[in-house]
Amino acid sequence: MAKRGKRIKALWEGLDRTTQFTLEDAVRLVKEKSNAKFDESVEIAVNLGVDPRHADQMVRGTVELPHGTGKTVRILAFAKGDKAQEALAAGADYVGADELVEKIQGGWLEFDRVVACPDVMGIVGRLGRVLGPRGLMPNPKLGTVTFDMTGIIKSIKAGQVAFRVEKAGIIHAGVGKVSFDADKISDNCRALVGQLKKQRPTVVKGTYVKKVTVSSTMGPGVRVDVHTV
Repeated sequence: MAKRGKRIKALWEGLDRTTQFTLEDAVRLVKEKSNAKFDESVEIAVNLGVDPRHADQMVRGTVELPHGTGKTVRILAFAKGDKAQEALAAGADYVGADELVEKIQGGWLEFDRVVACPDVMGIVGRLGRVLGPRGLMPNPKLGTVTFDMTGIIKSIKAGQVAFRVEKAGIIHAGVGKVSFDADKISDNCRALVGQLKKQRPTVVKGTYVKKVTVSSTMGPGVRVDVHTV
């Protein structure tokens, strides 16, 4: 196991890793423990009582955070003709069709979210093995396959977050920046967890939200009492 540096050890001082704090207190501690030389992102990790190996227990979707993420999201839009122009006008960073497929197949992945018009999904499908494992493949259920380029792009730019449960049953998501007011970070956390609760698979019995932790990019994780989220 790698040894913790002096900076990390100092951050852990006075913080009981077994204590579960209210969401507000946990966010306050995350902000207090942040000492990086940049505006760190604040992240939430939610451990769900699901087994993602079963299709009927897969939890995946999107949520619009009320206060955004504070991050600049690079959007790639697959579209042609008038829809390509619409995507550009809406704020997409990269717009195209076949030429973008070739570029991605060549190893280019300088984007964060992907949207597509239904009429070009035939060519986008060739990227399934590249985009799928990274959670970037456009999906009608997530609203990222649509002719409404303006709506989806502006929604993403405004703070829409996509989430997908990992193999261990954990969902990670950014919920703001350390520079955000604590109440705004708390609001964003509750918006995400609220959406996760709405998507609870009907086959799941027992405890659904098992553990919640918040942290900054370079800071320690702080346990949250799940009943306060």
